[in-house]
Amino acid sequence: MTAVADTTRPAPPRRRATRRVALVTVGLFLAATALAVLSLTLGKYPIAPDRLLALALGTGSDFERLVLVEWRLPTAIAAVVFGAALGLAGAIVQRLTRNPLGSPDLVGIDVGAFTGVAIAMILLGTKGFWQVAAAASLGGLLTAALVTVLAYRGGLSTFRLIVVGVAVAAALGSVNAYLITRADVGDAMSVGLWGAGSLTRVSWESLAPSVVILVLVGAAALLTTRSLRSLDLGDDVATAHGVAVVRLRLTLIALAVVLTAVVTANTGPLAFVALAAPHVARRLAPGTGLIPAISAGAFLLASAQLVALVLALAGIAAPVGLVTLSLGGAYLLTLLVGARRR
Repeated sequence: MTAVADTTRPAPPRRRATRRVALVTVGLFLAATALAVLSLTLGKYPIAPDRLLALALGTGSDFERLVLVEWRLPTAIAAVVFGAALGLAGAIVQRLTRNPLGSPDLVGIDVGAFTGVAIAMILLGTKGFWQVAAAASLGGLLTAALVTVLAYRGGLSTFRLIVVGVAVAAALGSVNAYLITRADVGDAMSVGLWGAGSLTRVSWESLAPSVVILVLVGAAALLTTRSLRSLDLGDDVATAHGVAVVRLRLTLIALAVVLTAVVTANTGPLAFVALAAPHVARRLAPGTGLIPAISAGAFLLASAQLVALVLALAGIAAPVGLVTLSLGGAYLLTLLVGARRR
């Protein structure tokens, strides 16, 4: 009697999980792209969806091409790319701290970037984009370095990193408030507008180099995935596998800082995207992978930008930073209430 092969056997759990991660990652990225394309049609000068294809093929008026290519397209691309960068930065910090509420905000990067901009604009009188971007990046990097040094005690404890990060962020917040109260009205308004967080200031001049930096840094972060899996099992296990634990943590913190600082330098602080993206990714595809968080971040920021555009059409001036702050605050409260009930 000939045995008949069982062709109805379900796929192994690991294969099913991998397939789900791939589907979620691709689905979120496609959704983010669709939202970004939809945002191209919205604004003070609306462009019908059927005109997008015509403009892409090189037809249409010069004014339509100006609005679409020079004004809106950089913003749409930035929403996807910058959201992806924040999602990756948030996933890295949450993996390192083993804290679901961890995010780059926790180590004061956003507040430090704000301090850099406040010093540049108010004390130094700098207003150029590249000078402000450099000040924001330097402020974020120095803040992360200070937090890391203060938290290091023969090793890098995640608990100390969180506590020191909160303390440094609070101290810098008071410095920022003092600088703004001492500034003249014009400088205070400039700093305040930057601090609101907006994608509208993104241009091709700033977007192109930023995308190159983010892609390179993101690729470097993804190359550490195998070592990061070992670190998830504990420092002793990771060391037994040949992982230099302290060096890996410092490297990943530096990569997360650069990802966040580049975005913040372009847009101002965009709160809660880095915090929420890994949660959204884990709910849709259980696990701690970095790649799903990248697509989730892109989807969240593209969604927030679309909400900001719709509100603007309704006569409500709400920059995307305010939208992410409002939605992220509500999401954080939901997480805290849910954790308390459990």
